Amino acid sequence: MQIARSGIGPYVKSWSPGTVIEDDVLSAGPIAALSAVLDLPEPVAGPGDPLPQLWHWLHFLQWPAQRDLGDDGHPRHGHFLPPIPQRQRMFAGGRCEVAEPLRVGESTQRISSIGAVTTKQGSTGELLFVTIRSEYLQRGRTCVVEEQDIVYRSGRSAGRHPTALDTSAAPDSDEPWQLPLQPDPALLFRFSALTANAHRIHYDAPYAQGEEGYPGLVVHGPLLVLTMLELARRNAPNRLVRSVAYRLRRPAFVGEQLLASGTPSEGGTTLRIATHREQRHATAEVTFA
Repeated sequence: MQIARSGIGPYVKSWSPGTVIEDDVLSAGPIAALSAVLDLPEPVAGPGDPLPQLWHWLHFLQWPAQRDLGDDGHPRHGHFLPPIPQRQRMFAGGRCEVAEPLRVGESTQRISSIGAVTTKQGSTGELLFVTIRSEYLQRGRTCVVEEQDIVYRSGRSAGRHPTALDTSAAPDSDEPWQLPLQPDPALLFRFSALTANAHRIHYDAPYAQGEEGYPGLVVHGPLLVLTMLELARRNAPNRLVRSVAYRLRRPAFVGEQLLASGTPSEGGTTLRIATHREQRHATAEVTFA
């Protein structure tokens, strides 16, 4: 564990949470629900079918008691939440390796542990980077290994966000794979519910604007990632995804016209999310088996 000697480093110097083992069933209900939220004509998978990559984010959810939520909607306490004051959390990216797809309806075990913990000096202050590694097993076999990179800061900083949103401007792309999306408040609210995400920036506009300084509701990072992966699922339905690496770069906001686009190659595809004001809100690299 690499920790800085000053700033937030001392708060996590002795922080070393142990491994957590959990069990869940990858039930079909949440999959059908997210399929409906994405306006798909039918559920992407049913009992016994392979689960699209990263749709396991609909399972193994944590529901803390209401009294254990902070003013921002995030949990006050958690096994993998670092003990730093005025903790602010951001989902930065991750990687996923697939030995074989997870199957809908089957009992699944998740084994989670802390990977790297590092501090870095960013343009707006000191940041703590925490990587959480999770193995997903079915029938005693490791099917998926995932790493998520979470960034924490102590206290809130002024973000560099647009002061007003243009919901009429659309991004351009000449890439062969394209999928437009214009999230509205109802979509963000439903996605929050499906992923047990109570962070108020996704559904409480007065809070997002008045307390956290955003110009509007913030589109979930995981929603951006899943939208990018929809390109691979729809355009290469017979190709097995072997790995995914993604990065969240700039927030996108409710009402903006988003465009997921991709360029396939023989072994995979590069993906991105754009608006008229930013070419890469999120990016991903997918490799096929």
